[in-house]
Amino acid sequence: MYTPLDYRNTNLSEVKEFMRQNSFGILVNQTEGRPWATHIPLELDVDTDGSDLLVGHVSKANPQWKYFREQEEVLAIFNGPHSYISSSWYKEEEVPTWNYIAVHVYGTIEILNEEALLRSLHKLVDKYETVASQPVSIHDLSEKTMQQINGIVGFQIRISEVQATYKLSQTRPEDHPQIISELNKNKNSGSKEIAQMMKNNICPR
Repeated sequence: MYTPLDYRNTNLSEVKEFMRQNSFGILVNQTEGRPWATHIPLELDVDTDGSDLLVGHVSKANPQWKYFREQEEVLAIFNGPHSYISSSWYKEEEVPTWNYIAVHVYGTIEILNEEALLRSLHKLVDKYETVASQPVSIHDLSEKTMQQINGIVGFQIRISEVQATYKLSQTRPEDHPQIISELNKNKNSGSKEIAQMMKNNICPR
């Protein structure tokens, strides 16, 4: 991913937290001779040796998994808030632009055995069921329902590189107050999130 130095976030702890909070990602590889992307939860985890991993699963009906073993490297993409930035908000004439947060993760992929897949599903469901008033637990699901596990393939990605772009108008600090004010007038939730991130100045220069 092309990232100008001003927008590069090298704070790995911060980027990992972003990945946890925006874990519905995109898995990209070469499938059937073409770039192939699947939108799925990709959970950040740690191996027994302390190495960072991404864990997920896809349907067996999705041909992507059949090419995992052939791939030396795959790409996982995590998207955050984004917003159009009008140059009318600047003190000096300039072209408009777009502010956004995006993280690209590269790594090698391995297919999980059934036991590891089941563990990953327990973690996934337990994490997201906290929003439910009557949370579902995999432990309580019937054997018939759990047979659906036979229709999915679990995998883990051993992370080799993380690239993070936090484009938050870092090159125009003199315009931040106006940009933040205008973004907060927008009803779009992404605009408000970008405004808050600019206000907090969470991205190191």
